[in-house]
Amino acid sequence: MPKNPSGGSTTPPDLPSPSPADTDATATAESSVTPQSNGSTASTGNAGHAGRNIGARKKQYVIAPRQAPEGLQALGFQPLQFDALEQALRNSSDIEVVDKVGPKSVLGALADGMGGGHGVLVARMTEQKATTLHQQGQGRLLVEHDQPLNLMEAALRQPAMVTGVAPTDSGGPVLNAVISVVGKDGAPQANAEVSLFGSMLPASGVTDANGQVTLSLFGETRETVRGLYVKPKADYWSFYQRDPDISPDEANVVALRALSDWPALSGFPRQRCYGWGQKAMRLDQLPGSYRGQGVKIAIIDSGAATTHDNLRGIRAGFDIINKKTNPNGWDQDTLGHGTHCAGVIAAADIASGIRGFAPDAEVHACKLFPGGQVSQLIDALEYCIDKQIDVVNLSLGGAEVSEALEQQIIRAKRAGIACVVAAGNSGGPVQYPASSPNVLAVAAIGKLDEFPADSYHAQTLDSNVDAYGYFTARFSCFGPQVAVCAPGVAITSCVPPNNFAAWDGTSMATPHVTGLAALCLAHHPDFQTPQYKTRGPERVERLFQVIRASARRVSLGDQSRTGYGLPDVLLSVGLNTAASQPQPQQLRMMPMMAAPAYDPFALGVLPYYRPPMPYAPLTW
Repeated sequence: MPKNPSGGSTTPPDLPSPSPADTDATATAESSVTPQSNGSTASTGNAGHAGRNIGARKKQYVIAPRQAPEGLQALGFQPLQFDALEQALRNSSDIEVVDKVGPKSVLGALADGMGGGHGVLVARMTEQKATTLHQQGQGRLLVEHDQPLNLMEAALRQPAMVTGVAPTDSGGPVLNAVISVVGKDGAPQANAEVSLFGSMLPASGVTDANGQVTLSLFGETRETVRGLYVKPKADYWSFYQRDPDISPDEANVVALRALSDWPALSGFPRQRCYGWGQKAMRLDQLPGSYRGQGVKIAIIDSGAATTHDNLRGIRAGFDIINKKTNPNGWDQDTLGHGTHCAGVIAAADIASGIRGFAPDAEVHACKLFPGGQVSQLIDALEYCIDKQIDVVNLSLGGAEVSEALEQQIIRAKRAGIACVVAAGNSGGPVQYPASSPNVLAVAAIGKLDEFPADSYHAQTLDSNVDAYGYFTARFSCFGPQVAVCAPGVAITSCVPPNNFAAWDGTSMATPHVTGLAALCLAHHPDFQTPQYKTRGPERVERLFQVIRASARRVSLGDQSRTGYGLPDVLLSVGLNTAASQPQPQQLRMMPMMAAPAYDPFALGVLPYYRPPMPYAPLTW
């Protein structure tokens, strides 16, 4: 039998025989559940108590042939016979193949990458079975946990000295507080999120139709309350009060400020306006004919509410999470996150609301949340390849690097798709897939005097404030992978059904750059030439280069938090030169070269070592 250089067979690995631990979805080798004659189960370790012990259930895995780095194939690296493996998996009694993600058309089948057109399998099996399958693949088969993905909206941060400890004395103090949230003219605000922080576990709830919620802090008194946070459903600014004076005897009223009461949003939404971030990037100075026509944008998120007046022009999409039951449910956005991103990117240029960067672009809403996983993101990118999307907005991330997803990102890049990705909101290192060398990672900044001092947006401020009021957002992830930064604090945009809200996050920063990328592709002279008009990785790299070159440095902080700086719309479409930028700082001093299309160090295939930049592409 022929062998590859690593000693692996060219045939698919033999699947191990089912074991008792593998055949039961909830059983493990240590399980003590014993079937009873009457069909019920009882836990042998808990005499007198009906039920069963909790064990590990079968997990969902992504299975794909590993693509060899360029050059290894010439050395005899043999691809896996994936069709035979798929049949073996489907014939296995203790492995459930739940989906196969692959090319959706001839165009997708001809695209390079991802298993040579074989696609990936999604299967449920025990961890033991997955480990055995991976080992028998001998380095040629990817078997990865189908990890969940998260939206990159800034999470509520607990005040200092608040812990997750629960009081042990049930007879201790309890602080019961009624919070009443009202808006203009005392109108009660329903569905507002309210959180009360003491020194231990916080209490959270949502206001009822009367705008009220009752919260109970166990082990706390009014003197130990550290903070009160209110996030309205829409149309009002958030509220945050440190060390609030809470009364347990009467309702505590929080009067919210309307968005339109802020001077920069005067008359909003009846009168159309630009967000502060769009003005910072000089979108308001762009000639009216520059509207992103001819460019296709995909927003892989929670959908887009086309009930919104500013988003009625979005007519295409794909509901990935419900593709078998309701693939056209992409226009239902229960979270509002995708709708908010869509507003920044492409809100219609009408008399009311906000105007997006590229209102004439063709927008596709790919619904991945709630509940999105890596396999579904691979499926969404396959949709983008099939539809010949130009720019993809990814305001999402996962906890771990996925090589299977990376192969699909490379495949998309080779098809001419530029992925613009949120860096993350943990305040730590850049998260994946923003850490991929094949995407453009975006960090978040804010600006002083663009939000009320008593709003929660003020909690994102750090000490790195430049002469123009720009600051790096405390929540934004950082690292050498950050390419640029964009406005991501107090960003006003669309939310369902036909309202507006001001949100924070690298999720909000990324659409600014996605919209700018669409304008660049539609109007920069370079992309009207044969060299860069043709879809391919060279066009993607040139787009990233133009965006980085248009940026100006902002903030006085570490440049790993801002990259090259804040991109400029006029420069990105080729209207102005760098000398005409309004700020004296131009580009960051550290040079950056385009990363190689395949980086085994970043993927964890080889021991992690990243040489100092600039560096030459790896050769094998």
